[in-house]
Amino acid sequence: MKIAVIKEIGHGEQRVALIPDIVSRLVKQGLEIWVEAGAGEQSFWSNEAYTQAGAEIVTDADKLWHEADVVLKVSPPTPTEASKLRSGVTLISCLTPLANEQLMSQLADRGVTSLAMELIPRSTRAQSMDALSSQASIAGYKAVLLAAAALPKYFPMLTTAAGTIAPAKVFVIGAGVAGLQAIATARRLGAIVEAFDIRPAVKEEVQSLGAKFIEVPLTEDTVGENGYAKEVSHSVKELTQQTISQHVHTADVVITTAQVPGKKAPLLVTAEMVSQMRPGSVIVDLAAEQGGNCAYTEAGKSIDRHQVMVIGTVNLPASVPVHASQLYAKNISTLLLYLIKDGVLNLDFTDDIVSSTCVTHEGKICHDRVRAFVDSTSQASVVV
Repeated sequence: MKIAVIKEIGHGEQRVALIPDIVSRLVKQGLEIWVEAGAGEQSFWSNEAYTQAGAEIVTDADKLWHEADVVLKVSPPTPTEASKLRSGVTLISCLTPLANEQLMSQLADRGVTSLAMELIPRSTRAQSMDALSSQASIAGYKAVLLAAAALPKYFPMLTTAAGTIAPAKVFVIGAGVAGLQAIATARRLGAIVEAFDIRPAVKEEVQSLGAKFIEVPLTEDTVGENGYAKEVSHSVKELTQQTISQHVHTADVVITTAQVPGKKAPLLVTAEMVSQMRPGSVIVDLAAEQGGNCAYTEAGKSIDRHQVMVIGTVNLPASVPVHASQLYAKNISTLLLYLIKDGVLNLDFTDDIVSSTCVTHEGKICHDRVRAFVDSTSQASVVV
């Protein structure tokens, strides 16, 4: 079986799907690994390192797309890249399937079997394959470092000969994987941390990291598929904003992480809230690519509003490419080895890992939620 590792071409994307250490393990399992020349350079792995691990360096990119049995990527393929995939090939990558209907249709039309890494179920059995969590953890960590660099204050409390410096106050909105890592990192830097999440079950996790959990009495279920937060009613959104507002005003740093898969990010930090923050405060919005949790967020930009710096981060894991690639390579290789039986890729759709992750197969979109999304988008386009 020939496994191809593609060089990422997306703007700012420095990760690679497999690192040499993982390549070595896969080669020992009898797999033939092809790596596009230069694929690991942005994450500091040389062609020589891959060769020593047992991979074949391929300079002709078309060979990878046309002849491999399995293609591995980090970011979704561009339309041009997808057009190079032959019928019957298996693509394993992040695909943003609930926001990219054209790619999903293109992969189905070309007869590509595609598996989306962000759709790995959140279960104990699939934990080592969960790329969404491994990359979100890096994003939460880096978000705090960006905030600390932008904040015109210390994070920790310091007692000096010139007086005592009070610790910074950090408010984290959303206590998923990214939020929890942000809490832990801010606490390590010495900040006082508060956190809010509409899922009351995360209270103990927040408190275990040394942060104060902000509670809101809610009367409806706020937990969706796979344990993620789900979209809530207008009344709950209003109550949430009222509660958040009180803590945003007193925070030096606000880090927002609230996202709902397949939906626009909920607006949590309004323009009015920003206007009432102290001058020099910082907001880091990890939901920028989905529209942002802050009214002023612009994806990929850092802007000043009312003397508050609003940082609309995009693809933060790619800014930590060594460890991001290491974790992603472990995730994707674990899934790959799980699917391979007797040297053949075996897709058992009675297995929840396969049925949850496989998006297109045998010329069709086989994932119910993705198919419904593509159909609804197509119908909306016809109406317009």
